[in-house]
Amino acid sequence: MLVLASASPARRRLLEQAAIPHRVRVSGVDEEAISARDPAVLVQLLAKAKAEAVDQALQADGSSSAAWGVLGCDSLLVFEGEVFGKPGDQAEAIARWHRMAGGAGELLTGHCLIRGSDLLRGTGLLQLETVTTRVHFAALSTAEIDAYVATGEPLACAGGFALEGRGGLVVERLEGCFSNVIGLSLPLLRRWLNP
Repeated sequence: MLVLASASPARRRLLEQAAIPHRVRVSGVDEEAISARDPAVLVQLLAKAKAEAVDQALQADGSSSAAWGVLGCDSLLVFEGEVFGKPGDQAEAIARWHRMAGGAGELLTGHCLIRGSDLLRGTGLLQLETVTTRVHFAALSTAEIDAYVATGEPLACAGGFALEGRGGLVVERLEGCFSNVIGLSLPLLRRWLNP
């Protein structure tokens, strides 16, 4: 069984919809303590830290990392060279949307899968990859931006939008993996789980 090292309901729903047996164990990793200049490296470091923290907690509880392992993920949006995680408040979300409306950015998700790990023996398999999807945003009016941000949805999501929610209305098109924008790349996970 896969152990998802994430509190994200969107990632959990993706696994449920794909009928991938899993359970959730939140990592508790302090994301602010991890940094890197390259956004692709940053999301990998964050995903790896989450997966390793949960793997270590499972081993401390006397569990193995299960037949399929522990999956950590982390996402962010890069727009015009700037990294956008979750907006801090409504004002920040509105300001970002005024910049992003009609433009395009890259949604990056770092994925880390740890399988068969054993701290005492130093064994196990760690897979690490970043998947990038180009997101083209609709040209939005000030009223549309204000209405979307007022829903509260943008405050809970990397980049300030949820493709699987009301944010689907503000995205014109995608280049790349659809599920990656929601929080994890199902095609990548399928390849990892079925080598």
